[in-house]
Amino acid sequence: MKINTAEFVKSSTTLKNCPSQGYPEVALAGRSNVGKSSFFNKLVNRKKLARISKTPGRTQTLNYFVLNENIYIVDLPGYGYARVPEKIRISWGPMIEEYLSGREQLRGIFLIVDMRHEPSAQDIQFCEWVRFYGFSFAVVATKCDKIKRGKIHNQLKVISQVLELDEGDILIPFSSETGTGREKVLSVIEDWTY
Repeated sequence: MKINTAEFVKSSTTLKNCPSQGYPEVALAGRSNVGKSSFFNKLVNRKKLARISKTPGRTQTLNYFVLNENIYIVDLPGYGYARVPEKIRISWGPMIEEYLSGREQLRGIFLIVDMRHEPSAQDIQFCEWVRFYGFSFAVVATKCDKIKRGKIHNQLKVISQVLELDEGDILIPFSSETGTGREKVLSVIEDWTY
């Protein structure tokens, strides 16, 4: 898959406010400090399309981006370490669940984890939730450039075991610095949406 255009469309907090076009959608989920914005920017080869913040938890809405004028990428609020008021953080759960369970256009979900760390309890819970509802999903392990090459296989094995991934599940090492894994992610998006 080749990305010719990538644009921000809108932010939404409810299904009613989501874009009305029937384009297929792919969601990005993960902890607040896992590098979802950097991942997305590298994916579309744009430095600042998704804003990168020094403060985890800045994504507080469903953020819609359109690729090639026919696929939506939906950046979900991060979970975990977000330094936001408790009232706002609590509202994310129902908003994300409403989106994931009620959006017919959703074709697949990328669970973004940091390769340097073991997946959190929230990562495990999210993975179980996605499996329970039968969504297509792939795990992307970011920051693979921050680990010595000889240790990458071991880290992927740990992630796979902790998330109880099956042989057919997709686990992609990814680097926002070098672009490692980009083509594989684009191939998965293409499989889900075409």
